[in-house]
Formats: sequence, C-alpha cells, structure tokens
Amino acid sequence: MLSAEQKAQYQKDGFIIIPNFKTAEEIAALRARAAQVVNDFDPGAAQGIFTTKNQNADEYFLASDNTVRCFFEEEAFSADGQLKQPKELSINKIGHAMHDLDPGFRAFTSDARLEQVARDLGLEQPQVWQSMYIFKQPGIGGEVRWHQDATYFETTPISVTTFWFALEDATLENGCMWAEPGGHRTPLRERFVRNGDAVRMEKLDDMPWPTDATAVPLECKAGSLVCFHGLLPHYSAPNRSPVSRHAYTLHVTDGRTEYSPQNWIQRDASLPVRGFL
Repeated sequence: MLSAEQKAQYQKDGFIIIPNFKTAEEIAALRARAAQVVNDFDPGAAQGIFTTKNQNADEYFLASDNTVRCFFEEEAFSADGQLKQPKELSINKIGHAMHDLDPGFRAFTSDARLEQVARDLGLEQPQVWQSMYIFKQPGIGGEVRWHQDATYFETTPISVTTFWFALEDATLENGCMWAEPGGHRTPLRERFVRNGDAVRMEKLDDMPWPTDATAVPLECKAGSLVCFHGLLPHYSAPNRSPVSRHAYTLHVTDGRTEYSPQNWIQRDASLPVRGFL
C-alpha cells in the first residue's frame, strides 16, 4: 500500500499525508451518521465539555471509554449556562467507541487498506482502541494543546499510531493540525494514568514542547489520511473562521506489545479490542 518513499518519510518525519484515501461518498455517509448521533443526543440527560486545558476527567468522560457520547465545545455556553448557538454547532466531538458499536462508523473503519497501511507502518497486529469524530466548530472550535498520543495509550514498547481522516479541508484558517517533523524521536513527556475513577497526569520528561519555529502545519484536503507516530508532538489552534473542520481519528496499537493496565481505556471479553477487519 505504502511506497518505499512514503515509508522512508514516515521514519524521517514521524508522519505522512496520504491524499484521496477516502471517497466523497464515504465521507458523506460518515458525516450524515455523525449528524444523526448529535441529533439524537439529549443534553438534558447528561453532558460534558471537552477541553485539553486540564486533565481532571469527570465521570461522564471516563464512562465514555467503551460507549458513544457527545461532548460540547468549551465556548459553546453563555455565562448563564445556555447554548449560544444550535446544538449541532456546539458539539466538540463524539467519542470513543463508535468504531466498534455503531454500524456506520464501523463500516468506515473496516477497511482492508487501513490494515495494510498499519502493517506498512510496523503494526503487525493492529488493535483499534479509540475513535473520535471531531467537529472543530466555526468560531468556537477549541485549541488542542501540544501533546503526544502515547501519553494516553502507553505500550511497551511504544506502538500507538494515529489514523486521522480529513472529512473537510484542513487549513490554517480553520485550525489544522501542526506537528514537529522528527519529533517522534523525542522522549515521552507525560503519561495519563487511570486507577479506577481516579486519573492523573504524570510528568515524565521536562523537554519543552515545540514552537511555530520548528513545527509545520498539516494542511490537507478532504479525503486525506494523516498517519503519525505516538511520540510525535502535535497540536491544533482554535478555529475562529466561519467554516468547520470535521475529522475522524483512530488510535491503534500493536497487539504484540504490552498494553498498560493504567491506560484510561481498557477492554475485556464483553467488548474485546479489534483490528480494522
């Protein structure tokens, strides 16, 4: 699936962008399904706000590990606690097990080409632990701070790889991702540890996060697949533009590695972790 040049670029930079990986029809179907999930969501029953400014995860977030839940943008509410715009323009993301529990998301995820890409990147036994549908809403799309995905999916050795699908054009204006080429060769800085309902962010290394002087924007067209290494530092700026930046993300580890029992998502026989096929 991947050329020798693409494999070499991934090893060098820690990421690759594969254009035209998903068709317009596949994107339309996933977007329609996400819209239906949001339409069916009752914020009066339960709700959560997603932010990366602190890691004090509440029960609503922690219980989303093996189900499907909606999270609001941090700036979606006015001072009196009311939504400032329609619900469908207020949701930050849907997470975190749609790839296993929802037929529409499963159809998008079950792709033999993804299995081959994973193997080309060194994942001999791909295991998909988490899915997220990210809206990056116009005007209020929140910043995602610098981080490494291995912080949340620790394995020994580190194997987590991110598969990020652009469902709309990702641009500088609407908050595309930024990454530091070669940054996957830097140490893991933090580890998100869960013990029961108690979570904490454990500092591992004082190495500073990249700056715009060394980072590059990962602008790409709808349909593109961005793959990046679990140690690659990346972030996305707020979206202050009038257009959204929808994306779908999967976090995948290699079943040959040891998955930490302190990672926030765990699976058992009632919902075993699966691959792409």
